[in-house]
This record gives sequence, C-alpha cells and structure tokens, in this order.
Amino acid sequence: MERNPTMTPTKDQQKALASWAADCAEHVLAYFEASRPDDPRPRAAIAACREWARTGVFAMAAIRGASLAAHAAARQAAANGPARFAARAAGQAVATAHVWSHAPGAAWYGVKAADAAGRVGEREWQYERLPAELRHFVRRLGREKPVLMKVLRYPFPAEGARPAV
Repeated sequence: MERNPTMTPTKDQQKALASWAADCAEHVLAYFEASRPDDPRPRAAIAACREWARTGVFAMAAIRGASLAAHAAARQAAANGPARFAARAAGQAVATAHVWSHAPGAAWYGVKAADAAGRVGEREWQYERLPAELRHFVRRLGREKPVLMKVLRYPFPAEGARPAV
C-alpha cells in the first residue's frame, strides 16, 4: 500500500476508518444511555455504521438519517455533558460512510465525552485501536484542522520519521 498522506482512502480503508469510528463512539455510548436509556438513536447510528463497514452497501438516505437522528438526540441531552458528546460521536461515526473525514470527528467527540465524565485514558484507548496503516489520514486531517489534534493529542511520530517495523 502506498503511504502518501495526501491521498484519499480507498473504500476498504474508509470502511476500516468507519469501524474504528464506531468503536470510538460505542466506547462512550454508556454516557448517553445512562442519561437517556429509552433513546435508541445513537446506538442505531453506530449499528448503521458497522453495517456499512461490513457490507459496503450505501444508502445515502439511511446514513444521513441515522447521523441526523444521533445529532438530534445529542441536542436533547445536557449541554457540554458526556451524554451529548457521546451521541455526537455516534452521529459522526455513521457519517464516515459518506465522507471519511468524519471518523476523527467520532474520536474527537469520544474524547470530549470521556473528558466531561472525568475518565482518563480515552485518547490512548482510541490510538491503540487506530490501525497503523490509517494513522496518516488522521494526522493529515489534524494538520488541516488543528483543533482536532488539540483535543486528541495522539502520539504521532514526527513527520518524516520511519515507521516502526
């Protein structure tokens, strides 16, 4: 695989990013469900994300609907609380089916949810699960959107450093 950080992910790479995004969202989903146990929208968004990553079958109306529903659920949760951020993570995760750059958004909101709940270690948990061959996509997006890396603070190697073998 070519490791050109300016390239767009292949469909398989985008599906892998979506799986990682779903993991990030699901890891903090309990914050939302503890606050709003009868609201299935964020969990449904994560399920839709996983289904797309597994099958590659894309229905824009379903993906968009699941994302918008998760974000609507977020608006009904307490402002700046872990439940709101967790629901937003789910909305970003499913949107990865449409545009790959939503995957780091799911991670970003996952970190914000964990931080709001006072839980440490979320960044490390996410980074360990981000496949090494996909890290350059997240790093690239972080250069384009510095606020992303300000929150995630992943331990990316310096530019030009040789990858570990």
